[in-house]
Amino acid sequence: MTSPLPPLPLSRCPWATTDPLYIDYHDNEWGFALHDDVRLFELLVLEGAQAGLSWLTVLKKRPFYRQLFAGFDPAAVAGFDPEKVEELLKNPGIIRNRKKIEAAIQNARAFLKVQESVGSFDDYLWGFVDGKPVQNAWKDMSQVPASTKTSEKLSKDLKKRGFAFVGPTICYAYMQSAGLVNDHLVSCFCHAKLSA
Repeated sequence: MTSPLPPLPLSRCPWATTDPLYIDYHDNEWGFALHDDVRLFELLVLEGAQAGLSWLTVLKKRPFYRQLFAGFDPAAVAGFDPEKVEELLKNPGIIRNRKKIEAAIQNARAFLKVQESVGSFDDYLWGFVDGKPVQNAWKDMSQVPASTKTSEKLSKDLKKRGFAFVGPTICYAYMQSAGLVNDHLVSCFCHAKLSA
């Protein structure tokens, strides 16, 4: 009796590399529609923190961010004072960049204002894609844009509302992460899962 053949390895987007943390993020988070305001706030802070660094660096620091940023409760982060900023700047668990830390606090305050005026950040954000994910069909990573007209529109509106570290490229990465667009390559097993 012959032994069964081992399962074929899953085909993933090339950026998922071999790091187990990155693979888990790719397979279970990136591009999956996110509708929870606290998670959307977390992602917004982390995308801003990532500017100029690798996403893997941020992922490795995410548990520390969750601990130090009050579980990403926007109301709690909005209350951080200059003393708290100094305390955070001394903690090697996070990216110790004053502008990024201050932007997180500024963004928490702006986030609360959006919730107040719209009802939820989720409704506000998903309004940019009419409430459903944009389904792309890229065959190669070189086809995936760094920003789009929608991310430019989102960036402009967020800035107008007082957000920082929300340029069109950061906004597009945010849209990809939160599942507003399906940018998994068509060869990736997640593409079919998210376009179903």
